[in-house]
Order: sequence, then structure tokens, then C-alpha cells
Amino acid sequence: MSARRFDLRTLLALMAGVLMVTLMGMTVVDVIGRYVFNAPLRGAAELTELLLASVIFLGLPAVALADEHVTVDLVTDRLPDWIQPWRQGLIGIFSGAILAVVAWRIWIYAAQIGGYGGATTTLRLPLAPLGYFCAACTAFGAALSLGVPLWDLYRRRKG
Repeated sequence: MSARRFDLRTLLALMAGVLMVTLMGMTVVDVIGRYVFNAPLRGAAELTELLLASVIFLGLPAVALADEHVTVDLVTDRLPDWIQPWRQGLIGIFSGAILAVVAWRIWIYAAQIGGYGGATTTLRLPLAPLGYFCAACTAFGAALSLGVPLWDLYRRRKG
């Protein structure tokens, strides 16, 4: 694994870790406030949803960078070794294309939400920035899903 890939993966993992620690801390404060002081954290459910969506979509590029997508190999493990890099390359093209379409549609949806000023119910936090963040993470994941297997195929072909 190259140093650049490791650094980017570390950065993505660190960002996701910060979001997870924030999510855990907020949940602890909410539970203690709810059951000990009878005063739950205002907007905790909304913040939980927003943070959880952020963690999930931030994880997409990290998974694509490591080429560790969930796979089911009922047939593929029986194929000859020489075909595996080509299969991975084709899967990368297909996955990248599907994720690019998903990113595009999320971007459009975020623009619609921003157009009518969509916000959370309690805290009135705008939802469009989260949509744009999710679209950007998905687009980055699409590029990595396409690029990583094709780069590996290129390296194997070169020697």
C-alpha cells in the first residue's frame, strides 16, 4: 500500500472517529440528562441522525480506498487467478458508475432541499449541507471504486 493511500485512509478514519466520539458523547449526555436530571438533550435525536449519516457516507471513500467492499464470492473464487485482476477492474468500472449516479441524484436532492429551506424540526439545522456532503463523499467513493482496481490492474500488467 502506498504512503498516499495510507495517509488518506488515516485521515478518513480520524474524521470518522471524531464524529463517532461526538455521537457517543452526545448520547451519554442525553441519557444522563434524561434519566438523572429529567432533562434530555434538546435535539439529540436529530443530531444523532445527522452524525450517523455523516459517518456512513464518510466511510464510503475509506472502504473504496482500501478496496474492502462487502462481496459474495460464490463463483468468483473458482475462477483462474489470471482473470481476477480483470474481474476486479470490471467491477470497479460498474461500481464507480453506479456510485456516480447515486452521487448525482443525492446532489440534486440536496439542491431541492436547499431550495425550499429544509431544516431539522427542533434545532432548525439546514439539511442541504449534509446532502452536499453525502453527495461529495459518494462521488469521491465512486472515483476511488473506479480508480483503485484499475490502478492495481495497471500495476500488475506492468510487472
